Amino acid sequence: MQSLLHTAIIMDGNGRWAEARGWPRARGHAAGAEALRTIVEAAPGLGIGTLTVYAFSSDNWQRPPGEVQALMELFAAYLESEREPLRRAGVRCTAIGRRDRLPQSLVTALERMEVVTRACTKLWLRLAIDYSARGEIARASAAAATRWTAGLPPSVELMQRLTASALEREAGPVDLLIRTGGERRLSDFVLWEAAYAELLFLRVAWPDFRPAHLRRALRVFARRQRRFGALLPAAAGASA
Repeated sequence: MQSLLHTAIIMDGNGRWAEARGWPRARGHAAGAEALRTIVEAAPGLGIGTLTVYAFSSDNWQRPPGEVQALMELFAAYLESEREPLRRAGVRCTAIGRRDRLPQSLVTALERMEVVTRACTKLWLRLAIDYSARGEIARASAAAATRWTAGLPPSVELMQRLTASALEREAGPVDLLIRTGGERRLSDFVLWEAAYAELLFLRVAWPDFRPAHLRRALRVFARRQRRFGALLPAAAGASA
């Protein structure tokens, strides 16, 4: 896929959004799925080629069993209902994270989605489910250790080459990371890929997040100066 911007979103605030209205937390998660649908529809037109969203962290297994079960059922239902619409819209959908702890019905739905949409190129939607960035890096490092060439000094480039499959290097680095819901932390999300990402923390809860919020976030991103440790050309010339 010829990607444009790689945007990552921590879709936070679903449960608190529902509780503030006196509703069950599951209703907030369902509203969050609707918000994701509208963002996926809008993303290609806003210059986004890859969209990585945090659906369920490995730490979320600590939540009440009833809420976890409701989330797993919601994920499976989303994948089943959106499979054909995403294919028709040209959206490739894959998942990152562990699958060995997921219900078989959800794993089956994920695999079907990936097969049906694998040739799509308009947008790449990556769902992070049972995902831990530290866990991914640890597993990638273990795999890299078995293939390390003796005598070569450690380097980022070598690590990237050895761990490309484990960290899905094909998606490329994250350009913009957005977190909704008012919290200001990364919560173990795409730590490797977001090493140089621009970060934006918003108070709006995820169920209330609309394409207009995404457009504003992208305008903020466009005003950021991304130097990657270097100087901008004018500054470099002045210091010469």
